[in-house]
Amino acid sequence: MRILVVEDQSDLREILVRKLCHEGYAVDSCSDGKEALDYLACAEYDGIVLDILLPELTGLGVLRKMRSSGNLTPVLLLTALGSVEDRVAGLDAGADDYLVKPFSFDELLARLRAIGRRRGTAATSIYEHRGVRLDLAARRVWRNGREISLTAREFSILEYLMQNIGRVLSREKLSGHIWNYDYVGASNVIDVYVYHLRKKLDKESSEKFIETVKGYGYVIR
Repeated sequence: MRILVVEDQSDLREILVRKLCHEGYAVDSCSDGKEALDYLACAEYDGIVLDILLPELTGLGVLRKMRSSGNLTPVLLLTALGSVEDRVAGLDAGADDYLVKPFSFDELLARLRAIGRRRGTAATSIYEHRGVRLDLAARRVWRNGREISLTAREFSILEYLMQNIGRVLSREKLSGHIWNYDYVGASNVIDVYVYHLRKKLDKESSEKFIETVKGYGYVIR
């Protein structure tokens, strides 16, 4: 999953980015509302962690501009404003959920998963298809009951493909979903990760789980 963190407190922003990256997310970050809109114009995100009290343009201002333009990316508001009126204002502006500072990082992760489920097609954190079971919350994968150890990037690629069963995803689409703007790597990096992912998934199965669409990308049928 690719997340945008918008927070003007540099220490908190750096902590969130570091911890989210450790959990396997691809993360971009910025410190003001206008810059946030620039990021949103250039990339697709699975979720946004958005502080309310921002310079240049407030979090609520960013949120209203997003929703008025038709951008429905799930938004988790961070706020030091704990009154009911402040929370209602955020939800009415189009936020999916909010957290009052200070907060637990584990709770932030759980709320990100929850808002992603509400906007997606899955009712739980579990994806199951053709013998493969992927547990988002536990970050674990099985095939035909056999647990498979995946790297964070392998897990993210499999997660994205399983969220798009039957849809062919280009290498560019996969790359944009898995890495942030800071990433610099070889052009065939997706192919390398999929190669290792397939070796693990298909180790004890004669049926290939991930198919190649020649000259384009990958799909799970």
